[in-house]
Amino acid sequence: MHSISAKPIFTNNRKMTQNVQQQWAQCQTILADNMTASAYQTWFAPIVPLQFAEGVLVLQVKSQFVAEYIEENYIPLLSAAILRVFGQGTRLEYRVLIDSTSGAGTSLPAQPLETQKAIPVQQMNPVAQNTFEPQLNTLYTFDSFVAGEPNKLARTAGIAISKQPGYTAFNPLFIYGGSGVGKTHLANAIGNQVRALNAQARVLYVSANTFKLQYQDARNANRIPDFLNFYQSVDVLIVDDIQYFAGLKGTQDTFFHIFNYLQQSRKQLILTSDRPPIELKDIEERLLTRFKWGLAAEIARPDYQLRRDILLSKMRRDGIQLSDEIVDYIAQNVRHSVRDLEGILASLLAHSTLTDREIDLQLTEQVVSHIVAIQPRKIRVEDVVNAVAEHYNLPPKAIIAQNRSRDVMLARHVTFYLCKQLTNCSLNEIGFQIGRRTHATVLHSISHMREVLDLDPVLRQHVAQVQATLQ
Repeated sequence: MHSISAKPIFTNNRKMTQNVQQQWAQCQTILADNMTASAYQTWFAPIVPLQFAEGVLVLQVKSQFVAEYIEENYIPLLSAAILRVFGQGTRLEYRVLIDSTSGAGTSLPAQPLETQKAIPVQQMNPVAQNTFEPQLNTLYTFDSFVAGEPNKLARTAGIAISKQPGYTAFNPLFIYGGSGVGKTHLANAIGNQVRALNAQARVLYVSANTFKLQYQDARNANRIPDFLNFYQSVDVLIVDDIQYFAGLKGTQDTFFHIFNYLQQSRKQLILTSDRPPIELKDIEERLLTRFKWGLAAEIARPDYQLRRDILLSKMRRDGIQLSDEIVDYIAQNVRHSVRDLEGILASLLAHSTLTDREIDLQLTEQVVSHIVAIQPRKIRVEDVVNAVAEHYNLPPKAIIAQNRSRDVMLARHVTFYLCKQLTNCSLNEIGFQIGRRTHATVLHSISHMREVLDLDPVLRQHVAQVQATLQ
C-alpha cells in the first residue's frame, strides 16, 4: 500500500449513499456471520461506505493500520462478501479520514478482489499439476497449530496421514468439534504438509457449501461427468463442514460416488464437522457408515494450558508483548474458542494503536468484558489444596505443613500457582491459609512455577489436569 494526495472523500449524492450503505450492510452481515464478534466489532463495524461508482467501492477506515491489517488477515472473506453483493469486477479502495471538516482523506488502494469460489465448473477437468489450485490456506500449518491435550489425537493422526496419505488406518479422518476449536486449521495443515512432502500431490480443500454450489452448477450445465472426473483425480480431498450436506440428496449421492472411488483408490479423505457422525441429521446412512470407516477424532474446547500456549504463540508470531498477569487473565476468562482468543488479541492491539494507550490489565478487562461473560471466581484456597493433594496422592495437610520433601514441595508450588490463577485471594491471604506463609514466599513460588512451566511439558499437563477438575 502507498498513500495518495489528500482529497475530499464525501459524496453529495444522497440516493447513491443510501444504496451503498444498504449494500455494505449486506456485506457486514456476511462478515459478522463468518468471524468472531470481537474481530467484527474491531475491524469492520467502524467502516463507513462512502461511494460505489464505476465499479469502485470506497470504504472509509480509521487508519492505515486498520486497512493494512484487514488486507493481511481478512481479504479472502472481504472479497467474497463484496463480490457477492456488489458484483464481479468490483474494485476496492480505502480512504483514511484526515480532516472531518473538509472531508479530506488519504486514498489507499486495496489488493485486487478475487472470488473465493474454488474451481469453476468449466475448469473441472484433470489438468496438469502446475495449473491445479489446492485452495489451501498456507498460513494454516502444523507449526502454527498449537498442540495440547484437547487436540492431541486429531493432530497425531494428521501428522501420520501427511506422511502417507491414503495408506494409514485413518481414512477417512473425520475431525469434529465446536466452532472455533481449530478443525479447519488442522485440516489445512495436513494438506499443506502433504504438498510440502510431495509437490506432485493433488490436494484440494473445499467447503461443503462450495461443493454443493459446484455440484448444482455442474448439474445445470449438464457437466456432471466433468465434475466427477475432476474430484476423482484428487489425491487428498478435504471437505470442511460436512454437516451442511444435510437434506441435499443429489449432493450426497454424488459425494457418495466420489468417496467410494477415492477410498478404493487409496486416496485420502479428510472431513470436518461440528458434531460426530452419530449425531449428524439428514445424512444418508450409507454415507454415515463410511464416515465411521476410519478415525473420528474430536478437537475439544481448549483447556486453560492450551489457551495460554495459544496466546503465547500468537504473541510471538505478531510481535506482541503482554505481561504474565494479562496472559493469565485472558486464558482464564476466554474459554470457548481459539477464534475468541485471536479476536481478543486483535481487539487489544487495535485499542492500543488507535487510542495510543498501553495494554494493561485494566484495558484487558474492559475488552474481554465486552466479548465474553466474565464468571465470578468462587474457588477457595481449600478447594485448590484438596484438588492438588488428590492429584499427587497426598494428604491435604502435607501441603499446608512444613514438610519439605521433594514431592510435597512440588505440590505446594502448584497449589500456590493455581490459587493465584483461580481464586480472588491476595498473596497474603493465600500464604496465610497455606501454613501461614509470607507474601514473599508465595510470590517466589509462583515466579518459579512460571519459569518451570515454560520448560516442562509434563508439569504443564499436570497443572492443566488439576485446573480442569476445579472448573
